[in-house]
Amino acid sequence: MGHSTIYPTGATIYNPAKAWSGYTVFQAGDEGVVLIDMSGKEVHLWQGLIGFPAKILPGGYVLGSTGRRDPKFGIQDNVDLVQVDWEGNVVWRYNSYELIEDPGAEPLWYARQHHDYQREGNPAGYYAPGLEPSVNSGTTLILAHKNLHNSEISDKELLDDTIIEVDWEGNVLWEWAASDHFAELGFDQAARNVLFRDPNTRSFGDLGGGVGDWLHINSASYVGPNRFYDQGDERFHPDNIIWDAREANIIAITDKRSGAIVWRLGPDYSLPEVKHIGWIIGQHHAHIIPKGLPGEGNLLVFDNGGWGGYGLPNPASPFGQKNALRDHSRVLEINPVTLAIEWQYTSAEAGFSIPTDSYKFYSPYISSAQRLANGNTLITEGSNGRLFEVTAAHELVWEYISPYTDRRNTNMVYRSYRVPYAWVPQLTKPQELAIEPLDVSSFRVPGAAPKGSDSVVQVATTLPFTEGAACVATTDEGSVRRAK
Repeated sequence: MGHSTIYPTGATIYNPAKAWSGYTVFQAGDEGVVLIDMSGKEVHLWQGLIGFPAKILPGGYVLGSTGRRDPKFGIQDNVDLVQVDWEGNVVWRYNSYELIEDPGAEPLWYARQHHDYQREGNPAGYYAPGLEPSVNSGTTLILAHKNLHNSEISDKELLDDTIIEVDWEGNVLWEWAASDHFAELGFDQAARNVLFRDPNTRSFGDLGGGVGDWLHINSASYVGPNRFYDQGDERFHPDNIIWDAREANIIAITDKRSGAIVWRLGPDYSLPEVKHIGWIIGQHHAHIIPKGLPGEGNLLVFDNGGWGGYGLPNPASPFGQKNALRDHSRVLEINPVTLAIEWQYTSAEAGFSIPTDSYKFYSPYISSAQRLANGNTLITEGSNGRLFEVTAAHELVWEYISPYTDRRNTNMVYRSYRVPYAWVPQLTKPQELAIEPLDVSSFRVPGAAPKGSDSVVQVATTLPFTEGAACVATTDEGSVRRAK
């Protein structure tokens, strides 16, 4: 079955009594970084800002980037990481990781930031009581790129992932390179062979050649204060850094003092101690739920499914690259010590038949999950541009479909974050009006009669509705939905 050509955009469901209400920030296609309220109304746009991802700081500040390297020469390299105020003025910038001179271009300093960063004071990049990020001082943790050769991994050039910590003036205080820890990543001989032959080589446009994007780390955050460290487990020191590599199906914690990997999940999920979890594939946004939130200390991750990993060939992977596949997604909350699954959201919790309809909750790339203060979880099903909030009992209490598209005509959303109203003092708290879910079993477009009916025709009416929201208008002829 193909993708629907007609569907509502904006907010489609909102239960104010059960949702954790606030503002939500994300990248709005090619327009910039957008802030919406619970009705789906666009309340602010930072035009032209690149959110990879976009994050809100208290006071209405936003973090993002002002530009990206030409894809003919690099992969997802942002020129800088900036903090802008409400009007879009740059109040902080980091862009001094590497001086690059691409063919035909003037030499330019780059941050080479990609996928993630964290500001001091807030370990995971989203709201938690008592863990507010600094807005005018402090350090910033940045996930970045570096090109290098490492013959232990491959004889090809590698696009390595590095994690750096910089101070307010842009000085690098700490640096960690993933390639230095290849022996600690748990690859078996079959995976090593595949990586050596082809470390996920990605080419640059029409220029030929390319580099091996061998790990493709997509998140990096501080472990933060947690009960396991309080109980004496040094692996979970608050300053340690948790990261995940989507191409290798690995989630790991790096000891910030020694650089060693002290905790790891994957790449082999057939081991007895993790077999109950099932294969985590192509995952995104692995992090420790911050202290003060329900589930604090547990690992929260959007397990995409799709494709990832290196190992023995199989019919779907004749060369052993991306040899693990699954056509549905999961959100998992895992106790990092016992490895028990404490909570999950899968197609089954979404109400779909397993396995025939499991693909109906599926984003094979990008995406994220955020634990909210009332125990709900905000999920970004990124490839579909769908943001939604569910309770601990899996009840859907807010849903939003992005109307913003990019130059490829997709409405994908890399990641979204919910913040409290108080973090944006420039705005007056909006009125919270419920959006009731539509009964899709009886909905018909104007002029289309329900099955078995010769007389009932539903027609569109023009009624006042909340800007940004998809609404239901009821008439004597029936109900229709109109989307902004």
